[in-house]
Amino acid sequence: MNDIRRTILWVVFGFSMVLLWDQWQVYNGNSATFFPSPAATTAKAPPAAASASATPGATSLPTSTAAAAGVADVPSGKAAVAAREQVTITTDLMRLVFDTEGGSLVRAEFLRHAADNTAGLPQDPRFVLLEQSAQRVYLAQTGLIGGDFPNHKTVMTLVPGERTLGEGSQSLAVRFESPEKNGVKLVKTYQLQRGAYDIAVKHEIINTGSQPVSPQVYLQLVRDGNKPADESAFYSTFTGPAVFTEEKKFQKVEFADIEKGKADFQTKSSAGYVALVQHYFASAWILPQGQPRDLFMRKVDTNLYAAGMITAPQAVAPGSTATVQSKFFTGPQEEKMLERVAPGLDLVKDYGWLTILAKPLYWLLDKLHSFLGNWGWSIMGLVLLIKIAFYWLQAKGYESMAKMKAVNPRVMAMRERLKDNPQQMQQEMMRLYREEKVNPLGGCLPIVVQIPVFIALYWVLLSSIEMRHAPWIGWIQDLSAKDPFYILPVIMTLSTMLQTALNPVPPDPMQAKLMWIMPLVFSVMFFVFPSGLVLYWITNNLLSIAQQWMINTRMGVPPEFNMPKFK
Repeated sequence: MNDIRRTILWVVFGFSMVLLWDQWQVYNGNSATFFPSPAATTAKAPPAAASASATPGATSLPTSTAAAAGVADVPSGKAAVAAREQVTITTDLMRLVFDTEGGSLVRAEFLRHAADNTAGLPQDPRFVLLEQSAQRVYLAQTGLIGGDFPNHKTVMTLVPGERTLGEGSQSLAVRFESPEKNGVKLVKTYQLQRGAYDIAVKHEIINTGSQPVSPQVYLQLVRDGNKPADESAFYSTFTGPAVFTEEKKFQKVEFADIEKGKADFQTKSSAGYVALVQHYFASAWILPQGQPRDLFMRKVDTNLYAAGMITAPQAVAPGSTATVQSKFFTGPQEEKMLERVAPGLDLVKDYGWLTILAKPLYWLLDKLHSFLGNWGWSIMGLVLLIKIAFYWLQAKGYESMAKMKAVNPRVMAMRERLKDNPQQMQQEMMRLYREEKVNPLGGCLPIVVQIPVFIALYWVLLSSIEMRHAPWIGWIQDLSAKDPFYILPVIMTLSTMLQTALNPVPPDPMQAKLMWIMPLVFSVMFFVFPSGLVLYWITNNLLSIAQQWMINTRMGVPPEFNMPKFK
């Protein structure tokens, strides 16, 4: 009876996992795995007159924040005298495009990261994160509120200077100056460094008038609510805004919650950042520790959202200048680099509730890569180390399964002999298990203990940008993409079936048939999973088979393959 219960529990667990996975896709805005809905439409380009972003007071600040600042809107101001233009700035890592309207950053291209789906193209395009086009809206903007002062709609003047970081240079400054507006002039300077994705951004508020002023600096990211075009429907990663504060730490917010006015996050802090996160890449505005700020998220237009921060009022006397220092990050989610940029920024690489396990696993994976030089072999090496760490625990489980396999013929004979007397059969089976010191659930506990570790490793491999476009051997040239020839998924399916065949056959024929459904169902998903994830499961399966074979042989239970009988 316990055999039957155990098998039923495994089947229920398997199907529950499949159903939970399916609903997880729906929850994260993806199509369901097995009953997908029609794909979402592309982003609606905002009206050209709005330049993809309405004014902060009207569309980017929460009502409470705008009221606290003493304004209901950011006035559009007088027509700018300077001609609007876009300028391209190139460093060793990025090609950035700035718009003199507000001195906004409207395009960020990463020179060391290729774009997705580049097969067959004459040139290998670079990955673009920030962009303003019919397909994508993703911008970084800043300005002043608290009066009719320069903002991200004000056309500014670009101060002449270098536009390319030369070979012998370590930094490059890009400086924008606004015209005087109601006695206030804003000077915005971006300081780019060699080898860095973070940019120091300085706002100088110059009071040219005769009266004191107290403007506030706002820093915002504006993005459409669509998922990245390359995201798989079979596994989900978070896309949307997030904030980090010392009090509540990392807080993710769904675009759908902003749409419904149900966004839940800390709105005031004196530390942290506001970010927009997607698979492998992120952008973030960061203010210095100890500087008070209001945090906001708001719907801007149809399928367009803003998230950002507002500084405390800056009291500026006539003829004086107030300076607000900040930092803007846009780049890949390289964990060690993110840790150096700002406290807590590494959390944009989201491992979820298993972060406490995932971070040590990533550290170990990175150490293996520094020694082996190949991420594919490093994945296999990490799985091997985990199997060694859990060897004795898993051995107990396999020993219990081997004992079950040894007494299985007697159990089958007992079931046949007492099939008309279920109560006596139950008693006899329990007596047999006690005499042979067999625990029918003994093989389950070691597996349950290991599940969190392997789920954490799954998220490490899924979240790490190091897997993106990383080759392994031969036909596997991108561990973050599916196997183009489906060789690894076929091996994965065969290894799973082999592992199932080595397990004891449940006494109930129906349960024995159901044992084969779970591996087949999961195998379907592995045909579209990233190659690195499939490689990890194959390695785990093969090592488990070898360990089970060795333990069975040692205990005098010859390994045999119990193939399904579907008569």
